[in-house]
Parts: sequence; C-alpha cells; structure tokens
Amino acid sequence: MLTLTQRKPPNPDAVVAFTLALTAEERTRSRHRFDTADGKVVFLRLPRGTVLRDGDILQDESHSSLIRIAAKPEPVLTVVASTPLLLMRAAYHLGNRHVPVEITTNYLRLSPDPVLCKLLQQMGLEITEEISPFQPELGAYGHHHPH
Repeated sequence: MLTLTQRKPPNPDAVVAFTLALTAEERTRSRHRFDTADGKVVFLRLPRGTVLRDGDILQDESHSSLIRIAAKPEPVLTVVASTPLLLMRAAYHLGNRHVPVEITTNYLRLSPDPVLCKLLQQMGLEITEEISPFQPELGAYGHHHPH
C-alpha cells in the first residue's frame, strides 16, 4: 500500500516504482483510493484542489517511492474545424457551458455529450469519437472544488 502525499514536476529520468494511469476526472481527485490492475493499493492524499497532469511524479510519505501519473486513454469527442475562427467559436460556446475542454491549435477535445455533439455539428464542426488521453484546461475544473 502506498500513500502519495507530494506532487513533483514531471521528470522523464525519475526512477518510478510504477505508472498509474488515470482519467481526466480521476486526476482531479486529491483524496482517493485506487486499486491498480496488478493488485496494488494506492491512496492519494494531496493538497485539496490538486489537479494531476500527464507525467507528474508523486512521492509517498516516507519519500522512498515515486510513481508516475499517466493520462489514461478514455472516450472523448475530438472536434476539428475548417477554419481557426470556427474552432475558436466552438471553444467559446463550450467554455460558456463550463465543461472540461482540451484546447489545441488544431482541435478541441471533450467528454462525450450528445447535446454538445449536436450543437457543434450544427455549427459546422467535424467530430470524431475516439479513445484517447484527455488533458483538459485546468481552469475548467475550478467550479467543482468547494474550498
């Protein structure tokens, strides 16, 4: 059993005990128990409001073990547009709805949602359902953490 209490910056050279793959929603949990596929039990006890990113390193209480966090591939909608302006308009409309969105210069990505899917299609965007790592903008989660 590992209790992870400290987040360290990503370091590709860090020697880690194992990698814990978490969905975007799971990476917003600062207090949680995870059972890994190979039977390990991992407790997160991180500062409230911590949002983990792909590649983050977590350290246990005794500073003896490190684990790496990975963005677990999950069902997503990947949205592309024929023009940059259309993609920006889509980002604006999604932002108004306070849903977690991953924003890049070429695509937007969000969790599957039939209502938003229809809205985006009506706006003329192209949508692909995929299983992919989802790394939403951090600000999107600000509304869900009671302080």
